[in-house]
Formats: sequence, C-alpha cells, structure tokens
Amino acid sequence: MDNSDLKQYLDFAKALALEAGTLMKRYFRADDIATEWKEDNTPLTIADTTINGLVIERVKKAYPEHGVLGEEDSFESKRDMLWVVDPIDGTMPFSAGLPISTFSLALVKNGVPQVGVVYDPFCDRLFTAITGKGAYLNGKKIAVKTVDSLTNSYVNMETWGTENFLGDAKLLAIDGLREKLIEAGAKPFTLCSMVISGVLVASGDFSGSVFGVTKPEDIAALKVIVEEAGGKVTDVDGNEQRYDRPIKGAIVSNGAVHDQLIKIVQDAHTRH
Repeated sequence: MDNSDLKQYLDFAKALALEAGTLMKRYFRADDIATEWKEDNTPLTIADTTINGLVIERVKKAYPEHGVLGEEDSFESKRDMLWVVDPIDGTMPFSAGLPISTFSLALVKNGVPQVGVVYDPFCDRLFTAITGKGAYLNGKKIAVKTVDSLTNSYVNMETWGTENFLGDAKLLAIDGLREKLIEAGAKPFTLCSMVISGVLVASGDFSGSVFGVTKPEDIAALKVIVEEAGGKVTDVDGNEQRYDRPIKGAIVSNGAVHDQLIKIVQDAHTRH
C-alpha cells in the first residue's frame, strides 16, 4: 500500500473512531447499558455490540473487499485486508461507570498492522499512526519515554485472574508477575484496559504493559502506534506475531526496557 492509500484508510478509521466515541458516551452510565456476562467471564454491554456492528456496516460499505475481525462479531475474517476492532477496550470499568475505556481499530494486511487508531472519548484523546509516518495524539507527534530502567516506572499488567491459558499452556501468573515488577522497582498498575496503557506507553507516560490474553484486537492498533512512537510490541517471548489470529499475549514497551520485561514475565511463569 502506498502513502495515499494509508492516508485514506486512516481518515476512514478516524471518522469511525469519533462516531464510536459518541456511542460510548451515549451508553456510559446509561440505564439501558444492558450488561451481560460472556463465556470468558468478561462483561458485554449494548455499546460493545452496537459499535462492533457499526464497524462492520461501515467497512462493508466503504471497502467491501475487506474483512472485519471484531471482539464481538466478525465479517469475512479470513481476508488478507482486515479491520481488527475492539469496540470498547475496558468494558469492565465502562460497565461500572468508570471512564477508563477506548475504541481501538487497526487495518491489518496479511497479519501486519498498517494503520492504528485509538480513541478515548472521555478525555477526547485520538491516537493515530500509519506505518513509517510517526504516531500522533490529537495531531501532535508523540514519542515514548526513553528511560532504560524500570525504577519508578509505571507498568501495566492485564492478566485477568490468578492465571491465564494459551491453549493448554499456562501463560502468566499474576501474583508472581506483580512481585517481580515491584522487585525491579516498577510501579505496577492494572487499568483493566490494555489499549489505554499501550497508548500511554506511546505518549511517554508509561514504560510498559504486559498482556496475558490471546485477543489480537487488544494489540493490533498498539503495534502501529507504539512502534511509530519509538517503542516495541512483541509477544510475551519477544517474538513478532500476526494480528489476524489469536496471539501469544503481548509485551508493549518503550523499547529500552523490553528485554527486562520479557525476563520478568519468564521468571514469573517459571516460578509459578
């Protein structure tokens, strides 16, 4: 894809993000939010399904040759050109009336994210990036924090419970991970929104974030935004991975502390 194509796709994603943000605010703390619980014990609201459906509708109309891989619903998800969407990342705080959630959308070609957009409607923060052109927050270029130590660094961890599984393999042990981060001098958070923590890495507020779940829709947009801001995004072992299928978790960092976070994750896993 050339730059003109990427710019067109970015404009489409930005407009869709703002539309999704309006819906998020419409249902936030609303009486008709209609929270249910999914099989994986995570909440689902009418805002999640409405926004996911909106993305499929808009993609079908603008780019009928593309597919959609969504948290709640998908359309032709085996296509080479795929819009990977998390309609609301942070549904748990959203459903509890806490404004800690975002809309996340990436255009992925053959498994590689090319365009990333994240919108936080509560703080009106629009994070955007296309491959090779830098990362931006509300139109202003952003960069990761260049510290190479975890001492007094904010690090988010999203592992959802006492342990997580990737197939039959135990992936992360939350207690061991938190303990190891504290031993390294970090200040661990659990925001219940991997995407927010990831864009905060891109903007230089956090040094890293660890994701112990297999959902590509949580990481696809971050892959572009964080790396265009100078950071690094890999699986939990430090390897590259595709974002059009289940992933092996993720480590998102400023790059300088990436190897330290990989080692901490491995140590926490081993100890468990």
